[in-house]
Amino acid sequence: MKIACIQLSSGENYENNFRDIVKYVNQAIKNKSDLIITPETSSLMSSSRETLFKYSFEMNKDPILKKIREVSKKYKKWILLGSICVKVKNKLRNRSILVGPNGKIVKYYDKINMFDVKIPNKEQHKESKTFKAGNKLVTANLPWGKIGFTICFDLRFPELYRNLSKKNLSFIAVPSAFTKFTGQKHWLTLLRARAIENFCYIFAPAQTGRNTPKRETFGHTAIISPDGKILALKKLGKGVIYSKINPKLSMDLRKIIPSLI
Repeated sequence: MKIACIQLSSGENYENNFRDIVKYVNQAIKNKSDLIITPETSSLMSSSRETLFKYSFEMNKDPILKKIREVSKKYKKWILLGSICVKVKNKLRNRSILVGPNGKIVKYYDKINMFDVKIPNKEQHKESKTFKAGNKLVTANLPWGKIGFTICFDLRFPELYRNLSKKNLSFIAVPSAFTKFTGQKHWLTLLRARAIENFCYIFAPAQTGRNTPKRETFGHTAIISPDGKILALKKLGKGVIYSKINPKLSMDLRKIIPSLI
């Protein structure tokens, strides 16, 4: 099984973000990837509530999602939009959407843990002012095993991952937009911890660089094995990383060390 994780530098220009997503998804398809994943908020990153609402759409009307469904169907690929901003009445959802090789939406997950923080570098975020939190764990069956869905700040809540891993997962997606400040301190350590303690592959596509005047993200898109080994890593810049994996490794390790009780 070949995994592709895309690193983007999405900003406030929806059309530019659209082009980048399609460009790198097509690149991953040309490299014969089986599962392709984009980062959190691939469609739009902005600290302006007005901008977010202006360029967000109802799920089935989103131009990026429509295009990804066309591409998935044409090339018979599994594609996970790590997340896009989806309009639901007077709030937005930070929504991860899995599209199957027939072009249909298989499952979607709304981010549960909102990023409401004050960082020591004077950076502040209050996602709950704009986004409505989800409240359901979501998994999906792939041809190679079961995958669980999480988004960015969820990474700091190990009980969420343990509850997911009890559903016999082989993989967990962690599309993210970690800030540069917190990413330098914790990103790779947390990813490896979640992989090891749950014996799951971790697929973590990330945002990178100066996304907006008030937001800089860490990058370091990673694919990590169930024993914590970093299989592929892209530190900076836009692009795609790949890794061929053994989907059976997760369950094999769980038999050796029965810690998931």
